[in-house]
Amino acid sequence: MNAIDTKQKILDAVDAGFDAQLATTRDFVAIPSTRGAEGPCQDMIGDLLRQRGYEVDDWHIDVDDLKDLRGFGPIEHDFSKARTVVGTYRPSTNAGRSLILQGHCDVVPTGPLEMWETPPFSPVIKDGKMYGRGACDMKSGTIGALYALDAIKAAGLKPTARIHFQSVIEEESTGVGALSTLQRGYRADACLIPEPTSGKMVRSQVGVIWFRLKVRGHPVHVFEAGSGANAITAAYHLIEALQKLEIEWNERAKSDRYFKALTHPINFNPGIIKGGDWASSVPAWCDVDCRIAILPGWSVADCQAEIRSCVSAAARDHRFLSNNPPEVEWSGFLSEGYELKDSAEAEAAFGKAFAAVYGGAVQDLVFTALTDTRFYGLNYNIPSLCFGASGAAMHGFNEYVDLDSLRKSTKATALFIAEWCGVEKV
Repeated sequence: MNAIDTKQKILDAVDAGFDAQLATTRDFVAIPSTRGAEGPCQDMIGDLLRQRGYEVDDWHIDVDDLKDLRGFGPIEHDFSKARTVVGTYRPSTNAGRSLILQGHCDVVPTGPLEMWETPPFSPVIKDGKMYGRGACDMKSGTIGALYALDAIKAAGLKPTARIHFQSVIEEESTGVGALSTLQRGYRADACLIPEPTSGKMVRSQVGVIWFRLKVRGHPVHVFEAGSGANAITAAYHLIEALQKLEIEWNERAKSDRYFKALTHPINFNPGIIKGGDWASSVPAWCDVDCRIAILPGWSVADCQAEIRSCVSAAARDHRFLSNNPPEVEWSGFLSEGYELKDSAEAEAAFGKAFAAVYGGAVQDLVFTALTDTRFYGLNYNIPSLCFGASGAAMHGFNEYVDLDSLRKSTKATALFIAEWCGVEKV
């Protein structure tokens, strides 16, 4: 079988298996795997891997094993049921280069259900799209990678290198799921994460810091509000100061070789606010959970210090906070940015696969969100590619993945596996 025949057989096998792929994707999206509730998704992935004959490693994550590793972010929720699942394919002939394929099964909250056109965990296919929470980010990509491996087998071929298929959690808040695979000892010559990238390759991505402002006030009855101190309005004073820090960091970003092309790559978001106990009482407390981005090469510790300094300076300018300073807690991501480099061989192999499916050369994506690629690239110099389908409304209402783009990204993934790992006839 020559290279052209091999390629065509794999492409045809993806097409032949696409209906089954969508059915599995729909089942996967239907599981409401929000933070702390990912177990049923991990069970499903474990079952799918065992059915295919992969060697399955399914373990509970011990935070104590991870807390001193580069990129660790603090866990605040119940983590007693947290698991990672890895399925390993070991070749009978070892002739190619090893590969990690990784997806995350955790999804963000849905928000008010009445604001969805269709229920978020009852996936619907219409107009060439699959709708549902996680359909785009990134359950369709995870199942797509699994069916890419299936297509190689259906084409009468088998890879000639070790492959680790990894299903992780916590991608949306700390990344410790991916970190746990490295702590467990999984390594490869390259990594591919099929996040939705609209058919582009992530060239550079931001890091993210999560923090909480804990603001305290002085409660009094509203009839004498002037003698109290409102923690909620004081929190807004701090938010305004952090918005100025965001402006400063975006000015700094203009010197970055990739992010200088974007007008506003650093985004600060006060994402959760809780405060007060009674509408007729001046609130004694307010907690604000925030997210801000940092760029590749920026020190997480230095940026933490700048955040603290910004909050302290703003508090000094406030009548009440100057004598009752707020606290800053680190509440999740403490993640560096990541730039794909020293990856010429992996990119060349992927480039061949891309050209066969899409034509031309893959475009770079300068990404103002983060992915798990950072752990492999920064911690162990493993070239870590991120490429996937198109979609919309990630973290929003009516999230969807475009099915034609999913078919193409699955084909590109399958051809990349064949090119990178090598294949031989079964």
